[in-house]
Amino acid sequence: MTTRRSRPAPRPPEGTPPPAVLAGQARALLADAVRVARWAAAGRTGTAGRDPLAAAERAAAALELTPDQVRAGWDRARLAGLVELHGGTARPGWRLRAWDRDDTAVLRGWVALFDAWSLVHPVPAGVASPAASEVVEAVPQLLSLLQLSAGPVLVPALLDLLDQRVQELREERCEVPLDPGGQPAPRPAVPLAPLLDWALEGLAAVGALTLDAGPGDEGQATLTPLGNWAVWVKLEQICVAAQSPAGNIEQSAEDMLRGCARLTPGPARAEYRAWLAARTLGSAVTELLTVARGEDALLRALSFEALRVVGAPAEAEVRAAALETALRPYALLWLAEFEGADAEEAPEVLTREEATWLWVDTAAAVTDHGEADLLVRHLDSAVQGTVPALLEEVTAVGHPRTVQVLVALAAAHPDPTLAKAVRRAAFKVHTGGA
Repeated sequence: MTTRRSRPAPRPPEGTPPPAVLAGQARALLADAVRVARWAAAGRTGTAGRDPLAAAERAAAALELTPDQVRAGWDRARLAGLVELHGGTARPGWRLRAWDRDDTAVLRGWVALFDAWSLVHPVPAGVASPAASEVVEAVPQLLSLLQLSAGPVLVPALLDLLDQRVQELREERCEVPLDPGGQPAPRPAVPLAPLLDWALEGLAAVGALTLDAGPGDEGQATLTPLGNWAVWVKLEQICVAAQSPAGNIEQSAEDMLRGCARLTPGPARAEYRAWLAARTLGSAVTELLTVARGEDALLRALSFEALRVVGAPAEAEVRAAALETALRPYALLWLAEFEGADAEEAPEVLTREEATWLWVDTAAAVTDHGEADLLVRHLDSAVQGTVPALLEEVTAVGHPRTVQVLVALAAAHPDPTLAKAVRRAAFKVHTGGA
């Protein structure tokens, strides 16, 4: 996506209700989620873990909801940032604490839910993940058409646009199937109609649009005032992002992260938000994880920092990444913090081996991009507590950069005795333990 930095910010759609009215609509949509969040945050779940299903019956009785409504409310509360989990204990998120007095907090909570519509409404059974991902990536174009139409749009027109956008996405990725002779082959048909129904129902479930029968019972969709406002917010974010000071909006994920490596955490997060605002979240998450799988350890760490800005929509892919050795420590820390663990407590989810792997990976990033004294100070962060114990476990962990890290550490450390021990460990790894 190319965005011109001189593009003016869009104006809110004509007739957009004032923020207080929109916040009132968002409060109504999330009323059950707020009730469940307050009930859980009061310490009444009595369960550990992410999902208080064991307490659903008690919550249903206390709140006069069905168990299914409690489960749905809990999911929405988490996605909207109303509740946080700390060691299995539910605590109110800042948005819940500000819910009754801060319209901005309410609207931000609803936008977080809007962004996660594909998690609120599960993908139909039997649908391949790539096809569903393409539809999620195409949804912004459907929403733009609905906003430009300023009224109902027939489902067949949305289906035509969806088919066109999916084809464009495949061409952009150069996904051209070839026959055995190397010639372009007909592309297998993908039944987009059920996927369009899924997307529209998901957006309706979060209150972004309404569905009803159109002329000839073809069906039609209309943006709600909240949905109309949300599309405008996304456009505004893109325009503001295009004017970001560091100018990373049009860069690839790798180049954007390299540019952010020189920034302090606050400005870096602003750049991540700017870069993400100009892309569909699905493609952005995929691109960030692709960078994380590369050889540069610093970019791996920064990729997960950017994924923290993404939040809930990245959860499924981060969970999958936790199965990969090189990404597992980063993914587990991301998930722990996502589930409510304090930043200081999150490392406790790592095994000793995972923590050691992360120590070596971080040391590799420092070796490539940092100063020698920073590498020496990095010794203090090792979970082993002593250098001999660290060296014993580092040499056994199997990280591909172990030798380079130990050689660099030996060269940087001012203590000759310790440096000699580190060099000996590097030699041991290099020779396979000889």
